[in-house]
Amino acid sequence: MLGAEGGLADNTLVAYATDLDDAARVLSADGGLVAAAADALARYLAVLEARGLTAETQARRLSALRRFFRFLASEGRRPDQPTDRLDAPRRRRPLPKLLSEDEVDRLIAAAHAMPGPDGRRLAAIVELLYASGLRVTELVTLPAAALARDPQVLMVRGKGGRDRLVPLGAPARAAARAYLEVRGSFLPPDRTAQGFLFPSRAAEGHLTRQRVGQLLKLLALGAGLDPARVSPHVLRHAFASHLLSGGADLRVVQQLLGHADITTTQIYTHVLDADLRRAIERAHPLSTADLAG
Repeated sequence: MLGAEGGLADNTLVAYATDLDDAARVLSADGGLVAAAADALARYLAVLEARGLTAETQARRLSALRRFFRFLASEGRRPDQPTDRLDAPRRRRPLPKLLSEDEVDRLIAAAHAMPGPDGRRLAAIVELLYASGLRVTELVTLPAAALARDPQVLMVRGKGGRDRLVPLGAPARAAARAYLEVRGSFLPPDRTAQGFLFPSRAAEGHLTRQRVGQLLKLLALGAGLDPARVSPHVLRHAFASHLLSGGADLRVVQQLLGHADITTTQIYTHVLDADLRRAIERAHPLSTADLAG
């Protein structure tokens, strides 16, 4: 049903289905979800707030409802759109966690210092994440053929099945070549795993997102960094923010990250603004003055 609109990731569809099930239960006393009026839906949103759900979760629930009623309208089952009169909860987007360029260098150096096939694999993982801004799911599901010919550009299938091209720098390509020499040592007997760049004995046939996160936290300890500050997504944030601080165009970064909406990418400009403010407060002779106004 919701999948008919296209462009939604599987995890998003599952979350929306769960959200609609919850709304149907709460609204059963008001004639059910399909027939729910705008005031009943407003009361449902108030219930969500009373439960203590975050503004982000409430907004996702409202998005699921809007898609649901849009579907009903397209099927001719309901002529109106009751969610049009509902206000989305205000969301204060937290600034992403960031690593400095020096900290990323330390992380990469620690990975390259690890011996054996495990070290080569981890170095390839870190180099690829930082060089490309890949989501961890995109990384672990890369096909084995993705780097077979030492490409300068990587084809990535992102959220909603959208494809994008991501350039690869020389360090990432070198790390990938070194890993490919030992990739066979990670191949389990299961033929399913042979198709993935990072095969494993996991049920999926490839390294899991959780395992990559664990490996990065162990690597952070070796690099003298707080493991709580290091994750695959933090490396994606570092990729974006370091590009922007180096003068990259926001639209280019949006394309590289695979963001459908540029407002998602703009969060990194806020990070740079915050970093600039802190630098002024530390170094400017008038740093004790009120810089907020």
